[in-house]
Amino acid sequence: MAVMIAWSDEFSVDIQEIDEQHKCLVSLINKLYEALARKDNQDTIADVFDELVRYTRVHFSVEECLMRLFAYEGYEQHKTIHDKIVVRVELLHAQFKAGDQSVGMELLYFLKDWLMDHIQRVDKSFAGHLTAHGVKQKWLRKFW
Repeated sequence: MAVMIAWSDEFSVDIQEIDEQHKCLVSLINKLYEALARKDNQDTIADVFDELVRYTRVHFSVEECLMRLFAYEGYEQHKTIHDKIVVRVELLHAQFKAGDQSVGMELLYFLKDWLMDHIQRVDKSFAGHLTAHGVKQKWLRKFW
């Protein structure tokens, strides 16, 4: 399998729920990369693209909910970053659906750069706040 991003423990924010979601994002980015590299048919690529867009929204919602529940002071700034990313991803998604096949790779490189930087700079900061305020770092068992 072709891999664009290999998960590393250096990306961990030490909260299992968030780490598992980040791993899902990495997996979806790699899945899209592989579909583009294999030159799969457009419907297959579109399905993966759709899944990546949906999961990005879900992940951001979870992070934002945790920030609000635990009164994270940087919530507004973090949400603004998420909103800008969603706008960019949705724009690229719309271009792809309109027939611009070149945006697939543009999206991948954008997401790769964003994800690696965002996790290591921004998410680690808010994760520290969450653990300091009682968020459990490990699951009792996997629920999903």
